[in-house]
Amino acid sequence: MISQVEVAAAAERIGDRVRRTPVMRADRQLWFKLEQTQHAGSFKTRGMFNQILAADPLPAAGIVTASGGNAGLAAAYAARELGVSAEVYVPETAPTVKVAKLRKYGARVVQVGREYAEAAAAAVTRAAETGALFCHAYDDPDMVAGNGTLGRELLEQLPDGFDTVLVAVGGGGLLAGMIAAVGSRARVIAVEPTTSAALHEALRNGGPVDVPVSGVAADSLGARRAGQIAYDLAAEAGIASILVDDKAIIDARRRLWDDYRLAVEHGTAAAHAAITSGAYLPAPDERVVVLLCGANTALTDGLI
Repeated sequence: MISQVEVAAAAERIGDRVRRTPVMRADRQLWFKLEQTQHAGSFKTRGMFNQILAADPLPAAGIVTASGGNAGLAAAYAARELGVSAEVYVPETAPTVKVAKLRKYGARVVQVGREYAEAAAAAVTRAAETGALFCHAYDDPDMVAGNGTLGRELLEQLPDGFDTVLVAVGGGGLLAGMIAAVGSRARVIAVEPTTSAALHEALRNGGPVDVPVSGVAADSLGARRAGQIAYDLAAEAGIASILVDDKAIIDARRRLWDDYRLAVEHGTAAAHAAITSGAYLPAPDERVVVLLCGANTALTDGLI
């Protein structure tokens, strides 16, 4: 299990290689954690830095990862900053904006299959062939601990405390990190698309199971199976999983732009959709934080 000890170690290891992202007060009892302003456009940069730095020594062949987009971008950015080579496997359905940015960071990009799971299988094979470090997008202890530094930071930024934090979930790496960092101080709630509900089904079935993946948020939340680490932490903590449909996600994304001028990807908007759709109804005095975790989207993609 990942604890605050591992999260603290990750924070020291990463140091100032990641941004301390701001917190914005949306209204009297609602805050946004603006992690979409992180290097490479998502929280995954924290976990990837920690995962790569924790591998000592790093293989000469560098790193290989698989991603719907954001983990690959984080890996490519971290590898570039650390001076190591990166090879990133993504589905053929990965958004063009993410593929272009991967190449901009200097990664070798390989597109395989229609889903993350197919790209991941190819990446594992490639890492075994070359001896490169395989960096998992979410189900790795160092990745989870690195992601948890976001929660550690949030506790420092809101010293008066908060009651609840809403987290969009794909494979569960961010959720797991948040449980490890703030689980004893606040309620952590998972939010998933109805069409890509890997954690929801894992909790219902007593362990990770394969689920169908589709919908507007599949490029970032489209894990076919929840991570074991996320499942174990969520099950132990009694985490609730709330489901939101594509219409609610699209509406929440539009409202984040119209009301706050915050541009985020659909997967990120899922967390806010729990509020805007009424799927989660805070108590009158409940202090709620919505994690806005990624911004790798095209402004022409129905936003403006």
